[in-house]
Amino acid sequence: MAGSERIILGIDPGTNVMGYGVLKAVGNKAEMVVMGVIDMRRESDPYLRLGRIFERVTSIIDTYLPDEMAIEAPFFGKNVQSMLKLGRAQGVAIAAAIHHDVPIHEYAPLKIKMAITGNGAASKEQVAGMLQRLLNIKKGDMPDFMDATDALAAAYCHFMRLGRPEVETHYKGWKDFVSKNSRRVSSRKSL
Repeated sequence: MAGSERIILGIDPGTNVMGYGVLKAVGNKAEMVVMGVIDMRRESDPYLRLGRIFERVTSIIDTYLPDEMAIEAPFFGKNVQSMLKLGRAQGVAIAAAIHHDVPIHEYAPLKIKMAITGNGAASKEQVAGMLQRLLNIKKGDMPDFMDATDALAAAYCHFMRLGRPEVETHYKGWKDFVSKNSRRVSSRKSL
């Protein structure tokens, strides 16, 4: 599968502005296909905003036919109402992907920033700047909204994970852990 083409859709959930980015990956090379935003600021009805998210994400999927979707996990802040709204927006984008049988991969903001810049505390501007260099994006093609570059960052983070097996972290019990980690477990019996 080293030379096969993969299309990855990245989504940065939002209730006012939702970012999206599409990458084409061939082997160990990736290039940006498109990035942009779904702007819902003119729509005051929160339920119509959710409908707009579903329609636009569905349209993006129909247009670019992604093999997978990478979505940024919501950042857990102190404002519960904001978190609920953001969770709904993320859920609707995920529902659009499920509706089209597109596998979904969720990444924490810290993990995305680490993958792109090597710094989990990187600013949005630093992430955008690094993506510009990594993907050879012309300055004039950089978007006004960082939501678009955040979405592209989620897609690029997933691209970097392709072909790398996930580390086993689930065990059926202590015996299962010991059998899978014999080098890490001392042979001495504990008291």
